Parts: sequence; structure tokens; C-alpha cells
Amino acid sequence: MSEHGCCRQQNGVMTMTLLEGEPAAGPWRALDTAELVNHVLQVAGQPLGRPQIVAVDGRGASGKSTLAAELKRAVARSAVVHTDDLAWHEPFFAWGHLLRDEILVTLHRGEGVRFQPPAWGLHGREGVIEVAAEADLVVIEGVGASQREFEHFVDASIWVQSDFQEAERRGIARDMAEGVNGDREQTIAFWHEWMAHEVRFLAEQRPWERACLVVAGSPTIDLDEGQFAVAPAPSNNPWL
Repeated sequence: MSEHGCCRQQNGVMTMTLLEGEPAAGPWRALDTAELVNHVLQVAGQPLGRPQIVAVDGRGASGKSTLAAELKRAVARSAVVHTDDLAWHEPFFAWGHLLRDEILVTLHRGEGVRFQPPAWGLHGREGVIEVAAEADLVVIEGVGASQREFEHFVDASIWVQSDFQEAERRGIARDMAEGVNGDREQTIAFWHEWMAHEVRFLAEQRPWERACLVVAGSPTIDLDEGQFAVAPAPSNNPWL
């Protein structure tokens, strides 16, 4: 149990604090990173003429980026597309068309991606989102990475389940450290505004129902270095 009390003990079992509608995953099993990656890549299959596309979805500050980085590290020719880059200066959760039309459709054509979201130019942000045409794996990471409207473009998805209170603490601390949303009072206000939109969005989308497995962003079991806590998806995936 973390010093911040990220989990709760009930009948001798450590559990996460979740919001209404999200089923608690379990039983949890400690899995080496290599075995986790191998399973995800097996589920994703071997598409012809394009990369495997894996979505890593979960609440804000749940640990998605850490998992996405491990997937990228395991495959030499791979890339991570962060939905935060698509969502930058866009209305809350109104950027799905950019992910679908500019990233997923392009990858399914077997082409590389070189795309600057329209808000970047309007607000003076340089650079582009880029994925080489030769990529073998593309990980889409972020809240809303596995939206129902374009699930047919995704080969495998993962739900990162996290303790709601712990994710809030992490998110505020991260944003404070990065200085992206003003001072502490402004950061907390932004986080609460974000969460109001996120809660409604996830309640409607229910991305855990499309996951091939669940990874704990706030582990309730002991883990060694290089391990993740993993559980079957609510769809009763038989693998675990």
C-alpha cells in the first residue's frame, strides 16, 4: 500500500477506489514485462502491409505512458502516438476525428504519418506527429485511445485500471512539476474540470469492455522490478 493510501483493504484484500460503472478487475497476477508484451502482440496478430496498432487507454495519470514506453522498447521499429498531442488546444474529447482520419486511416493504408494538428499552428507549436512507414508497431496512448467509433482500426487494446484518488494526486503533482496549468490553485481547478469531462466520457465509452487485458496502474499486489500486475478483461478473456 502506498504512503498516499492509493488502495483500500476490504476483507483482507487490497482494492482500488473506482468510479461507478467501472468493474474492479481481478484476480491480479504479477507478470514479467516480456510476457505481457508477447501476449499483447499475439492478440494484435500479424496484419499485412501495415503495423500492428495497440491502444493503451485509462484514466488520466493512471500509468499509461509507462506501459506504452515498455511496448515501444520491446519492438525495434515502433512508435507511440500520444492522444494528448492531438487533444492539445482542442475541446475536451472532440479530437477523435484527428486520430481516426490522420493517424489510423493513414496507418491502415500502409503509409507513414507526418501530421501537424491544426491547433499547433494556430498556437505557435512547432513540429509534427510522425510515424515511419516501416514501423512494425504503433501504440496509441491516452484517455480515449480505444474509442468505440474506430475500434475496428485497433488490433488490441489495454485498459490501465487505477485508483481514482491516486490518479488525481499523480496528475496534479505531474502538472505542477511541468508547470503546464499555472500555479497550484489553477492546476487543481483545471484537473477537476478535466475529470468532470473524463468521467462522463469514460462512462459512455466503457473502454474496459474492448480490452484484451487489464493492467494495474495502482497495483494491489507486490511486484518485483520489471513486472506489471495484470488481470483478465471484463470480457472474460481466457488467457489469464
